[in-house]
Amino acid sequence: MDKMKLHRMEYYGYHGVFEEERRLGQRYYIDLEFELDLSRAGRSDDLQQTVNYAEAHALVKNIVEQESYKLIEALGERIASAILHTYTIINAVTVKVTKPHPPFDVHFQGVTVELHRARK
Repeated sequence: MDKMKLHRMEYYGYHGVFEEERRLGQRYYIDLEFELDLSRAGRSDDLQQTVNYAEAHALVKNIVEQESYKLIEALGERIASAILHTYTIINAVTVKVTKPHPPFDVHFQGVTVELHRARK
């Protein structure tokens, strides 16, 4: 199976368990990995035979910046569901959501959840 990866897309969203997080917002990083057959696109050189990653970016941007979730797990689930619903060419998607600055006193690079969802 072929793969397409979108690395470290950065958005500003309003997610978190605490009301202050949902009011003030913060940066989030999203990584996507699509499992799909790219052979037709490779042979035809036709954008219609693959995923337009600019459109996928816009889809994720809208979810992260216009919707609000308490858990980054829920945000990741919403993104995975939207990708599979929108792009029937994708057989499976892995979504990584990174929250680089969780609201507690700890010094690390953030927290990441990774979800893998496949078409049934």
